[in-house]
Formats: sequence, C-alpha cells, structure tokens
Amino acid sequence: MTTSSRTLRSAVAALALLLPALAVAAPATAAPRSPVVYDALGDSYGSGYGVPPYLDGCGRSAAAYAVQIDGRMRIDLDDFAACAGVTTATLLATQLTALDADTDLVTVSIGGNDIGWGSVVGACVLGGDLGCAGALTQTTEVIQNVLPSVLDATYAQIAAAAPDAHVVVTGYPRLFSPESGDYFNASPAEQQAMNDGADLLNSVIAEAAGDAGFQFVDVTSRFVGHGVNAPEPWVLGVTDPGRFHPNLAGYEAYAAAVTSQVNPRDLR
Repeated sequence: MTTSSRTLRSAVAALALLLPALAVAAPATAAPRSPVVYDALGDSYGSGYGVPPYLDGCGRSAAAYAVQIDGRMRIDLDDFAACAGVTTATLLATQLTALDADTDLVTVSIGGNDIGWGSVVGACVLGGDLGCAGALTQTTEVIQNVLPSVLDATYAQIAAAAPDAHVVVTGYPRLFSPESGDYFNASPAEQQAMNDGADLLNSVIAEAAGDAGFQFVDVTSRFVGHGVNAPEPWVLGVTDPGRFHPNLAGYEAYAAAVTSQVNPRDLR
C-alpha cells in the first residue's frame, strides 16, 4: 500500500468518527410557534363602526383594528365579539363567552357608552353653550365617581374568563382640533373641554387597566391634527351616519398603535 493510500484511508476513518459527533452537535430546527389565539371585545370603537359595509347588526367592519391586526405577529383572530352600542354590562352579558383558557390575546374598548359620551359630544356640537357645559359637568362626575368601580368589575371578569391571556385595553381619541376653529355650534374652547374630557376618560381607563394587570394602549398622540374639523380628519363628521367614530385612517391608526406597543414575547 502506498503512503498516499494510507493517508487517504486514515482521513476517511477520521471523518467517519467525526460525523456522528457533528450530527449530535448540530442544533435541532425549532418547531414553528403556534398561532396566537385572539379575541376582540368591546364597543363600536372595537367593532369598526363608521366604515361600512358591516358584517352584521353589531356594526362589525373589515376596517376594525381587530381585523387589521389579524395575521400579524402570529395573531389569529378567533372571536370578533365587539359590538356597537355596548356598555360594560352588555359586554359582560354577551361577549365573555368568546374567552376561554385557550385565549392568548384579548383587546377591549369599553367605557364610552357607560358615560354617554356620544350624547355629550352631540349636545356640545349641535346644542347651546349651557347644554354643553351641563353635559360636560355631569359626565365628568360619572367618569370620576362611577366608572372606576365599573371598570374594575369588568376587567376582573375578563381576567377570570381568559386567565392566561395578555389583555390590551385601547383608549379613545380626542375628537377635535380646536386650532381649526368652530365646528358647528362648538367653539374652540368647548372643543378643548371635550378633548379634556376624553383625556380624563382615558386616564381612568388606563388606571383601571393597570390595576388589573392589563396593558393600556393610548391612541391620543396618533390623532393629533386629525380631529373631526381638521383638514385631514380621521374622525367622521356630525352629518355622517357613523359620526364621531374613526374613519378608515383612524382605525389604521388604532391598528398601528396596538401592534407597535404589544411585545410578541408577551404572546405565548
């Protein structure tokens, strides 16, 4: 046997010994992660109301942020339960069945109907100064003195129904751009007072969400300069059937806010 043949055989033998070790050391391919089971609860701001066509009598729309984030970050929209007009009481009575131990992610938009926010805005935009002031005073008292305990009870039941879920609570936008001048009967000062009311509502919602261990997503900054009376509004006007709800651009802003603030690591 020649020296070169011996050398070749030795190399082959060494390689044969090395290959099993390499096979053991090679990292296993990670199995694909399962989809995130997502259930969307809430009121008209969660259902996408204002941007038809609607899927049903709840004003559920393909424009809803729940539908827009479906498919992102492994999110799989399982139950789209949000419905226009609901309060915390109707949410608890009709939407909790969407949740179970398999739910990974929940979004919820609730509280505006409990304080009659739409009626307050209507009183200021279409009514007189005294009616606007009275409506704002009354709703401020409800936000401060009634809503916190109502939200606490609602969030507790959501947590119990979906014990392993990451829960995201979305707030409400400021509806007006006072710098754009009067809007129907609402002066810039009244518009600012309504924006302040929205800020108060969001602060109460955010505190209750935090107390429950939920994540609050604030959309306020995204709507700056896009109020109902702005040159490029993201809020539907008083003459629209979906008045004072987001338009398509507004719901896209909601979807962007949620996806930018939810950490995929929080989703099991």
